[in-house]
Amino acid sequence: MSNRVTIQDIADALGISRNTVSKALNNTGVIAEATREKVMQKAIEMGYKQFSIAEFSNFNNFNALVSNSIKKSEIILLTSTFLNNSHFASLMLDKFQRELSQLNYTLTIIRVLPEELSSLKLPSSFNKHTCAGIICFEMFDKDYNHMISNLNIPILFVDSHVLTSNPINSDFLYMENTSGIQQLISEMVHRGKRKIGFIGEINHCQSFYERYLAFRNGLLFHNIEYYDKFCFTNHKVDKSLQTQSSYLEYLHNCLDNLDELPDLFICANDFIALDVISVLKIKGYKVPDDVLLCGFDNSPESKIISPPLTTIHIHSQIMGVCAAELLFSRIKEPTLNYRKMYTETTLILRESTNH
Repeated sequence: MSNRVTIQDIADALGISRNTVSKALNNTGVIAEATREKVMQKAIEMGYKQFSIAEFSNFNNFNALVSNSIKKSEIILLTSTFLNNSHFASLMLDKFQRELSQLNYTLTIIRVLPEELSSLKLPSSFNKHTCAGIICFEMFDKDYNHMISNLNIPILFVDSHVLTSNPINSDFLYMENTSGIQQLISEMVHRGKRKIGFIGEINHCQSFYERYLAFRNGLLFHNIEYYDKFCFTNHKVDKSLQTQSSYLEYLHNCLDNLDELPDLFICANDFIALDVISVLKIKGYKVPDDVLLCGFDNSPESKIISPPLTTIHIHSQIMGVCAAELLFSRIKEPTLNYRKMYTETTLILRESTNH
């Protein structure tokens, strides 16, 4: 008995008529394009011997069909910035990539340029037909994130734009942004410090927003007055033009408008705290003599700056493992309910808060 695949075999596999399969394979008659593609794909999968690739060379999506018949093994990392060794993601990605290699996936890093963000276009090097999943770092443009979440590809955001409306079809991974800040505020209250400010653009990303909420809730819990003048949270510039010098100028102006310093500034991350130290020095103030200071991330710079910076440590390798678990479970089971996961963080007290 012959093992040759027939048109009837393909029809039976798809649950459609032999006549429809014949029309699709021979490009005759009128049938839905989606049906034609389904038949072509099944013919490739079943090894239909009379199916000549040349016969389908006129179809624009033939290469896509061939690609779909092969196991997708590429994970694409999208980022809008450069991820240097000071970024918490560098250690996380090292662990994430190790997990990838054990599952025979490769990682491709693609930077999304400002003009691609504004025009909602995928980078030219992005290949949807080889991509098994997407992981996003420093992708905080809401419209762009909605666009890529509709590609019908498993996607994981590590941090995100501020999620105040319009649900997005993806999983999210965050560092825990609340307990360390509230623990620090409790310590300050115990020491009699009651004038506390916050520095950082609260709408920059979800984590900054949550850190600001943790600060406000910490004040509320301890019945401490909120001082608007000590909160520098509204620095907004053209993203394509934003520079460190523009932010330093913003801090200069904010500090110039103060008639006194608070007891403590809590900064949305370590690099903002380092800028604050720089501006305070120019103005003749010292940390911690004139004001206490806390950052977030536990960057390498936080350990070597003078004075060493109190900060909140992100367990990057744990995040790497969790990222792999979230993304690969989504690849395996695309219909899972969407999830949001937080990994623990740890307050580290150093000399910038007199420890």
